[in-house]
Amino acid sequence: MDQIDRILSANPFNLDAAARDWVRTTLADMDRAEKVRQLFVHICFGTGPEVVERITALAPAGITKFFGPDATGELDTLDALRGAATIPYLVSSDLEGSRMSPSFGTEVPNPLALAAVDDVHASTAIADIMAIEARAAGINWSFTPVIDINALFRSPIVATRGLGSDPERIRNHALAHIRSLQANGVAATVKHWPGEGHDDRDQHLVTTHIPLSVEDWRATHGALYRAAIDAGVMSVMSAHIAFPAYVLAHDPDARIEAYRPASTSALLNRTLLRDELGFNGLIVSDATPMAGLGAWAHRDVTLPELVSSGCDIILFSDEPEADIARIDRALNDGRLTPERLDEAMVRILGLKAALGLHRDGKAPSDRTKLATPESTAIARTITARAPTLVKDVQGLLPLSRDRHRRVLVYSTGIVTPLHGEGMPMIFPDLLRAEGFDVTLYDPVARPDPRAFDLVLYVMAEETLLTRGRIFLDWNRLTGGMFGAMIRPWHEVPTALISFGYPYYLYDAPRLPCVVNAYATMDTMQRATLDCLLGRAPFLGTNPVDPFCGQPDAHF
Repeated sequence: MDQIDRILSANPFNLDAAARDWVRTTLADMDRAEKVRQLFVHICFGTGPEVVERITALAPAGITKFFGPDATGELDTLDALRGAATIPYLVSSDLEGSRMSPSFGTEVPNPLALAAVDDVHASTAIADIMAIEARAAGINWSFTPVIDINALFRSPIVATRGLGSDPERIRNHALAHIRSLQANGVAATVKHWPGEGHDDRDQHLVTTHIPLSVEDWRATHGALYRAAIDAGVMSVMSAHIAFPAYVLAHDPDARIEAYRPASTSALLNRTLLRDELGFNGLIVSDATPMAGLGAWAHRDVTLPELVSSGCDIILFSDEPEADIARIDRALNDGRLTPERLDEAMVRILGLKAALGLHRDGKAPSDRTKLATPESTAIARTITARAPTLVKDVQGLLPLSRDRHRRVLVYSTGIVTPLHGEGMPMIFPDLLRAEGFDVTLYDPVARPDPRAFDLVLYVMAEETLLTRGRIFLDWNRLTGGMFGAMIRPWHEVPTALISFGYPYYLYDAPRLPCVVNAYATMDTMQRATLDCLLGRAPFLGTNPVDPFCGQPDAHF
């Protein structure tokens, strides 16, 4: 058995003879230029013929689609892209739920909300919905689940994208997610290798670090990756995260090399992930425009290093033709070998074959399976189980139209990295529909909280990218220094409701009433209002420590 058969017949590919033959034949028919282009997955925004023409000319391994509101246009574009491909595309997406859900799909909760529900059957049902709809639309690869450990509450990059801080809870829900995706024809990806959440910085802005000893890593992050590999996960995303202890264990004089991003580290990708943990699937780099990679070295250096160190796919490019030329130069001068290029091709084509794309990779979307009434009903029922009552020390709840009719709402709106800042929420209008007289705080008019029966801080910030920190920004919320210092809860009943980040008690430990609802989508806002009004119970359990280790925050 040669190397190709050894890779393709083993877990997680498990290809039969016919699929292996397709890989061999396809590889044999590719020239070097085609192979180099197949190293890339390009980000894809927009719809229409121009998008199809651009991607087709680049001929990458695949695309990662970010979806706009035009569902028909998005699906038509995906159909056209797949139909024009010479070699079937890997079409990837971050199936993380909430605002990351495709415009044509069922609205489903994000990972932290599912961790609050803490029911593996519920997580399985949501993953089934996402996978069935994704494959029906032509998406066959998800960059999920996130198996990072939210050990530091200040970590802005884990929070609502992850499954909390308890490794056992993370393991249970992540394995359910992997099983559901892959049973429905969508390759799962565990990320962010070798582990995030012990550094309170964002790798979009800086190379982050794992500060753990090798022993502690093996008991936590390492155990999670081993469980995912044993479960047959098809891909791992190697991130721009350093693991100094592991490097120093191999070379005590490593110096700056101890802080090399994993994405460019043969020691972490090949020695640790492939040799020690036995991962045989596809390794994809994290997004290469991120500063966690760019701060380390120039793309002339890092792109060839990504591949030579073990990444089979380079994720995203701001300058595709320039990046293709960078790989060409590395092949010409020997920094990248033809043998390594072919090894990457075997795994790329192997993943496509494992997903059956050599048979149906150009099939049009099946729109009858998208956002069905059955899926919508299941997702709403599970979403309703997520809202979590963190504290209510003054007995404020349930809210009453008679006692709390005049409501002052402080809110920055829905803040996400992909959809702009301050998008309107439906929550104030939901309150109005219940008979409450709602005033949105205007920093120019500066209404006096004492003129109201209830003050609500309504936050809606899920995990953000490139913000560096998520916190209760009193100055931005109230419009200036003087408003930022006002704390109304000694005179007016007050509560904070977070449809996202669960750690605001660190900035306001004396807030008397706090509800965490984890996700900003409309169904979560409706479900949370039902709980606030006493029409439904709070069923969620804290998947993280919302008190942030502050003893006074409990009171």
